[in-house]
Amino acid sequence: MLNTFRGVWTSNVQLQQIRCAHRIRGKAPIFCRTIKERLDELNYKDELYTTRIDIGLPRTKKSSDGSRISRLEHLKNVKADKNLEQLARNHKLEIDLDEAKEEWLQTLGPQHKKQIANHYSIFEHLYGEGYFVPYLNLEVLYDLKNGSYLPVYTGNEIKPAEALEYPIVNYESDADTLWTLALTSLDGHLTESDKEYVHWLVANIPGSSIEKGDTIVEYLQPIPLKGTGYHRYAFVLYKQDGKVSYDLEKVTASSPLQDRTFVTRDWYQKYQDNITPTGLAFYQTNWDLSVRDFFHKVLQSKEPVYEYDFPKPYIRPQEWFPRRKAFNLYMDKYRDPKQINKEYLLRKLKNEDPFKAPPPPLQFPNAQPFPKGMPSWLKLHEKKIRLKWGRVNDV
Repeated sequence: MLNTFRGVWTSNVQLQQIRCAHRIRGKAPIFCRTIKERLDELNYKDELYTTRIDIGLPRTKKSSDGSRISRLEHLKNVKADKNLEQLARNHKLEIDLDEAKEEWLQTLGPQHKKQIANHYSIFEHLYGEGYFVPYLNLEVLYDLKNGSYLPVYTGNEIKPAEALEYPIVNYESDADTLWTLALTSLDGHLTESDKEYVHWLVANIPGSSIEKGDTIVEYLQPIPLKGTGYHRYAFVLYKQDGKVSYDLEKVTASSPLQDRTFVTRDWYQKYQDNITPTGLAFYQTNWDLSVRDFFHKVLQSKEPVYEYDFPKPYIRPQEWFPRRKAFNLYMDKYRDPKQINKEYLLRKLKNEDPFKAPPPPLQFPNAQPFPKGMPSWLKLHEKKIRLKWGRVNDV
């Protein structure tokens, strides 16, 4: 009987995992999964939906053995030049930025653009599992009307007031080729979060002459709503196999926004046999006053505004003896914030004199002794004032 009781007691101890009089949560190691099994479960991805598909054009091979050998010889000569090394060490070496940019675009530039686009989830939200390497450099410039131009790179910030009119688009192409240019907003749809607005769509562009193409959707300025943060706007250039007739109704600048509802993935799947994405440029933008003017003057409607309603922080009931809590900070939780700000403002203005220069700061604030008998919470308070920490500097 005693042996049976000991066996039951031993099994209960193993199941409850009691260690040093504390009961350990979770299953015992003999019953739970290993770390590898748990990581495999967390990192599992369905190959059907996560396999990436390259939908772009392959890279054209321009380099030959002769050019590669000449490039290696050039690198050897540069490394052997002691004058270049000396100039580089003294920060006096000057290079041609245009030549460096052209070299970057011909070598690592397309891969870098693809990595940045993946970081911003451009391909995922445009094509799902599809992606492409933008081997063709797409140059997009907004005219600021003051003799300068604002370029679109890969994720730079452009305000809506700076993009009121359609930009200048340049790229290298043959005169007998046809192209399609699409500008879509990935974050701006008002009613359906899984859809986009097409802001500009020009088809059958001969060469690089945008003005000679068929404008299906007229240009619309970016309209990021107030309170919704940054929105992504992506330019994608497609190469056509021939003339394409898109089954889309013509949209003008005064058309309602619902006419611009667009899904790039569905649209591309329908015409993927005739078009191939080759160029990419995108930027980010957030709200300014031009968005309000657009809704009031163009759409003749109220501007949607989003605000965040943060819940009030939970403050536990007061205690008679709060332990390990600074006395002044603890009491401030239960006081009127306006009264606290008033006290800090008066403290800040106490030593301000409009006719005298401010007193010089203490050279060694932490080396100044505190009065004897000062409580610890007040010492910490005075230390923050000396070092200019805390809310007294925010009032």
